[in-house]
Amino acid sequence: MAGASGRPVQNTRQGVGEARRVVVKVGSSSLTTAAGGLDADRVDALVDVLAAARGGGAREIVLVSSGAIAAGLAPLGLKKRPKDLARQQAAASVGQGLLVARYTASFARYGVRVGQVLLTSTDTSRRAHYRNAYRTLDQLLAMGALPVVNENDTVATDEIRFGDNDRLAALVAHLVRADLLVLLSDVDGLYDGDPAKPHTSRIAEVTGPGDIAHVQIGSAGKAGVGTGGMVTKVEAARIAAAAGIPVVLTSATHAADALAGRDTGTYFHRTGRRSADRLLWLAHASTPQGALTLDDGAVRAVVERRTSLLPAGIAAVEGEFGAGDPVELRDSTGRAVARGLVNFDAKELPQLLGRSTRDLAKELGPAYEREVVHRDDLVLLHS
Repeated sequence: MAGASGRPVQNTRQGVGEARRVVVKVGSSSLTTAAGGLDADRVDALVDVLAAARGGGAREIVLVSSGAIAAGLAPLGLKKRPKDLARQQAAASVGQGLLVARYTASFARYGVRVGQVLLTSTDTSRRAHYRNAYRTLDQLLAMGALPVVNENDTVATDEIRFGDNDRLAALVAHLVRADLLVLLSDVDGLYDGDPAKPHTSRIAEVTGPGDIAHVQIGSAGKAGVGTGGMVTKVEAARIAAAAGIPVVLTSATHAADALAGRDTGTYFHRTGRRSADRLLWLAHASTPQGALTLDDGAVRAVVERRTSLLPAGIAAVEGEFGAGDPVELRDSTGRAVARGLVNFDAKELPQLLGRSTRDLAKELGPAYEREVVHRDDLVLLHS
């Protein structure tokens, strides 16, 4: 077997079939008809595979499922996925109930209970929300239920959306400390060209980003009912692999082979170490609501010494944000060096800039003797 570089690689998929906790993501195109409604046969086929893979409970599976908006199109008389957020939310509101009801009925054939978990990015970048999301998913698994996760499209705004369920799946895999992520779609793997054209071949394994730097990756799915494409799947694989989680990318029809560790799709080797740190979510799931420009000394303190950001090191404030919102930390050239959750409103900060916390506490009270961004709520951005 050869990797993307053409070099022979060892069969490292033998551990895939033994992964105890697995996150499986399925796209809208694998669950719905061309008209946009749920395809009961496709849902049942996926459930058959997942129920078998659980092995009577010896293996834990979390399902990240797209399809809510697509499932809601036909019942609302919509011929295609709407572009405006309001109608997307309406379709998701109708479709999410249909989707979970279909999963509930299908898994009931095997005596498996389903638990619905809807997430937004703010549920997971803040410390307390992150812990609560983990506890809920972990407890569902401990009680033998199968969590079905989706983005909470009915309330999410453009500013707080994950953007696609591929990235959500990578972050959920990190959240639940999964041993494996399986991304299922309508394409059976990553190819070194357009898979619809001759003389292209499937890339069996990817050991790192350099292996696929030369590959032209498509950005749209074939069915037109989802939001992703191969670009989002490769990015999700990169996020998960960097967090120490191997990934298999293949089609829903090859799900059984993927979960068994057989040679199907594209296998992404882990490139980083496993971490339970929620800051991965802050880096990949949050949208900055503003920016703080740091002086050179503060940049060095934050980036090199990994300290908290104090008012004295801030030169300028940009945007409208509240306490607890994510903001970018920039150097004097405007380059983003970090992202963090800010402890003050945008309107409060101008009077604090360049001043020591001790002086601020004396003048304004003890509530102002604290960091603008605590180091526990800060993640560095590597360019």
